[in-house]
Amino acid sequence: MKKFLLFVAALLALDASNPQDVLKKAKESNLKPIPEGKELKAYQLKKAQELEVGYKPLMTDEQIELGKKLYFDPRISSSNLISCNTCHNLGLGGVDLIPTAIGNKWQPNPSALNSPTVYNSIFNNIQFWDGRSHNLGNQAQGPIQNPVEMAANPNVVVEKINSIPDYVRDFKKAYGNNVKIDFKLISDTIALFEATLVTPSRYDDFLRGNIKALSKEEVEGLDLFLEKGCAACHNDINLGGNMQPFGVVKPYKFANIGGFKGDENGMVKVPTLRNIAETMPYFHNGQFWDVKDAIKEMGVIQLGIEINDEEAKKIETFLNALTGSKPQIIYPILPTNSISTPKPVF
Repeated sequence: MKKFLLFVAALLALDASNPQDVLKKAKESNLKPIPEGKELKAYQLKKAQELEVGYKPLMTDEQIELGKKLYFDPRISSSNLISCNTCHNLGLGGVDLIPTAIGNKWQPNPSALNSPTVYNSIFNNIQFWDGRSHNLGNQAQGPIQNPVEMAANPNVVVEKINSIPDYVRDFKKAYGNNVKIDFKLISDTIALFEATLVTPSRYDDFLRGNIKALSKEEVEGLDLFLEKGCAACHNDINLGGNMQPFGVVKPYKFANIGGFKGDENGMVKVPTLRNIAETMPYFHNGQFWDVKDAIKEMGVIQLGIEINDEEAKKIETFLNALTGSKPQIIYPILPTNSISTPKPVF
């Protein structure tokens, strides 16, 4: 009996994924941890400098706090009802938990596009599903002006902010007394706050060499994730955030919903897998609510393989380990209107 148990134990050991081997494969597949400490601050500063704000220093506490106010301020929209946080809710994984983003006058996105998470967006190489922006400041300008999102005229946004004395004071504290408050600076300041929305997880500890950071089941799921080829697209710091062709082997099951085709070359932004357990529904048009179904669909259309229920469950176990620690966000008290502040338009 003892020999039999030892034999079974040996078989199980052979079947188990060796954490050191999996860690080596992960690094070879270009999976990288979120930077930490001084390295993270240097990364954030580099991204801030790419905004070409024109003021120094950058990423100060005053700038970040001002960016947070602007992020939560619905007066940025024409109706005074929609803020950045409406679609990218920091209490809900940085998303809105609906398939199609809803904006001004309850209009759905015309291409049925789903709101991607704002958490860890600093680690994306590009922004928007079609990759048309290369930094968060430029990205922030898009929804503000879009007629089916915040529907705001940039000149009116600038007029609103300049009409509120406490905002003028905050901008001077953040950038100096000679600051010129224009639309780009407003958007870039929002981006400086968004650059702080970073969520490290146990997965990052594992990539840094702590092989006990993930459970045996999570390591097995990561091993399967790598074996199946998922890291071909979901790699680097954000396990996504780059542009890839979509529907490589077979057409996406719900491609007709919204009709989104990606950029001019048919390329689509790969969504981050970080915090994926919190950011359903999945895909650019939000058609899958169960991540296991999304995993199986990706196997078919991208990799040309069938991922069965058991395998999808194992990969899901790994993906759950990507849920990170959120920064503490205290909702700001926003500055009061003045008599000259432009009124909302509905």
